[in-house]
Amino acid sequence: MTELKEIFINTETINLDQFLKWSGIFSTGGEAKIAITEGNVKVNGEIETKRSRKLKVSDMVEVNGNRLLVNRR
Repeated sequence: MTELKEIFINTETINLDQFLKWSGIFSTGGEAKIAITEGNVKVNGEIETKRSRKLKVSDMVEVNGNRLLVNRR
C-alpha cells in the first residue's frame, strides 16, 4: 500500500487536472490530461476520465502509485 499524502487547496473545489498539476505529480496540465483520458486516475476508488471533474475536501485521488487526499487550509 502506498503512503497517503494530503494536498491542500485554497478553494472549495478544484478540477482534477489542475489538482494533479498542483500536487506535483505532473509538471504540466497536458501530462495530467493524458493520464486522466487514458483511465490511469481514480477518484474515490472509481476510474475518472473527465479532467474537469470537480474535487472537494476529503476526495481521494490515486495515480501512478500515489494516494492523494484533498484537504483545505
